[in-house]
Amino acid sequence: METLIPTRLTTLGHPQRLAVFRLLMRRYPDRVPASELADALDLKANTLSTYVNALRGAGLITQERRGTSLLYGADLGAARETMDYLLLDCCRGRPEICTPNAPAPAKTRYNVLFLCTGNSARSIFAETLLRDMGGERFEVFSAGSQPKSELNPFAVAVLKSKGHDIAALRAKSMAEFQTGAAPRFDFVFTVCDQAANEDCPAWNGQPISAHWGLPDPARPGLTGAERALAFQETYGAIRNRIAAFTALPFDALDRMSLQKAVDDIGRLETGALQ
Repeated sequence: METLIPTRLTTLGHPQRLAVFRLLMRRYPDRVPASELADALDLKANTLSTYVNALRGAGLITQERRGTSLLYGADLGAARETMDYLLLDCCRGRPEICTPNAPAPAKTRYNVLFLCTGNSARSIFAETLLRDMGGERFEVFSAGSQPKSELNPFAVAVLKSKGHDIAALRAKSMAEFQTGAAPRFDFVFTVCDQAANEDCPAWNGQPISAHWGLPDPARPGLTGAERALAFQETYGAIRNRIAAFTALPFDALDRMSLQKAVDDIGRLETGALQ
């Protein structure tokens, strides 16, 4: 493993190769098609191919073929090995500098932010469900990188039909949560692929983050009945993930264990109705 470390560091020293790796880390546990990577990073196909081949050669990402498509994913084991190697001498006897495995601070209330592009449906579902299912343990927010002017009417109808209070819900820009007066978040989740593909700013407090990507229930090409079903399925999938999240034994898990747990929640089936 040690012989790979210089190669990995050299590979990640290239800004655009680093951008590819960072996007795949944000999208974990997803595997991302090459075409989507190229579009998200505004790269030509042959340029992207050069970058992913270098990252694969360094053992930092994996490749999988599905039909005619090549999909790529971050190799968390390789990333962890690399960071462990770099931090070994730094952290020895200096826990105030490097504390990735320290127990998460015991808290009675956690600040959670859900991000999507439009903040009109999926992130609104997540905000509402965690607020209602998590009780007093969570202060919940949602935002969008390009928020819509109003909530999706199908999303509003689903929430009303499930008995949720929607009076205070609105589409919000993530800029609202990047000021000095904004809460310090404990958890930040992206619930759409486009938001995860974007190079979002670092959040104060180094929150635990994960990608819980779900298909857009408002995507073009659906009939009215198909769209209504898509919103119901999206609500059910998010409810499943929120139920799993609220069931976590937060006080008993260290940061690394919490990170793995929220990553695993992102792998839950997306179509189960509740």
